[in-house]
Amino acid sequence: MNKIDRYIIKKFLVTFFYSLLLLLLVVIVIDFSEKIDDFIQNDLSFFTIMSEYYLHFLPYFANLFSPLFIFISVVFFTSRLADNSEIIAIFNSGMSFKRFLRPFIISAVFLSVLSFILGSYVIPISNKYRIDFQNKYLKSQKQTLKKNIHLQKTENHYYYLEGYNNKRNIGYKFSVENFENGKLINKLRANYIQWDEETKKWTLNKYEIRTFHEDGETLNIGEKTDTTLMLFPSDFIVQINLAETMNLNELNKNIESETIKSSGKAKFYKIEKHKRIAFPFAIIILTIIAVSLSSKKKKSGIGTNMGLGLLISFSYILFFQFSSTLSINGNLEPWIAVWIPNILYVFLGILLLRKTQNI
Repeated sequence: MNKIDRYIIKKFLVTFFYSLLLLLLVVIVIDFSEKIDDFIQNDLSFFTIMSEYYLHFLPYFANLFSPLFIFISVVFFTSRLADNSEIIAIFNSGMSFKRFLRPFIISAVFLSVLSFILGSYVIPISNKYRIDFQNKYLKSQKQTLKKNIHLQKTENHYYYLEGYNNKRNIGYKFSVENFENGKLINKLRANYIQWDEETKKWTLNKYEIRTFHEDGETLNIGEKTDTTLMLFPSDFIVQINLAETMNLNELNKNIESETIKSSGKAKFYKIEKHKRIAFPFAIIILTIIAVSLSSKKKKSGIGTNMGLGLLISFSYILFFQFSSTLSINGNLEPWIAVWIPNILYVFLGILLLRKTQNI
């Protein structure tokens, strides 16, 4: 590692952490202004807000958007190097563009590893305090599964609801199938079911029970009855940010258990897991794009590069949100949804890299 490498690495890291600090200060001001009514309503002191919320919110926010912060930082300081003709001097000394990329890659890999460790094992601990604060003083983070709910509570019991209303604890078009040695023994269907909080039982309305025998079947029909099921209202609720409180090992265990139950919660855990792996890779990909984009001196100055950098940053967010929504509300596999932006931007990086080398 020569002086140029150390110089670029220093510029890279100093610019990133300085930019990150400024952006986090702006985020605090904006976020505080949005939540000030909740803070006042709950009579929270400034110390409580800072120590119990922002102390845990800022690391989460910084790590979540670190690929974009790093990208903008690299565009900025590389454009400054090009504008000051420092990059031209480096190339004139005989250094190739690929060799010029080395200190950027070293810095990006360092930040990627740091982001992965923090995101997978450290920040989940901090997120528990952040989410506890949000659930206690801010709006609820709970979401309800509403359509086509499939659950497998045990090896032989399969539940299905066409819809579930979390506020009223009512499930619609309910059915449960019981199997024994791979054969269907009986099937219960109800027009709708409702949870009774006092008795801790389900009320079945307009139900029918079919019991299958070797010589046929029997049918039992009724208007209303109370019964116990291996179901609870919490089985139909997905607390999306619960995944953010789990380390990588806990995510893997919950993915396995929720996949067996077919509860629908597994996809949220899978998205979170793949996001923690994909985002560190995004740091490296976006760093290469940023260097390729801003290493040539332009007559229009730094402004053009910064504008393109912001455009690419927001397009990355747009692609990620769009693909994640397709996974949550559709049939797109979580790993595909999370990795689509990285795959697209790998091709963009290759194109820009080739174009820059040919100039």
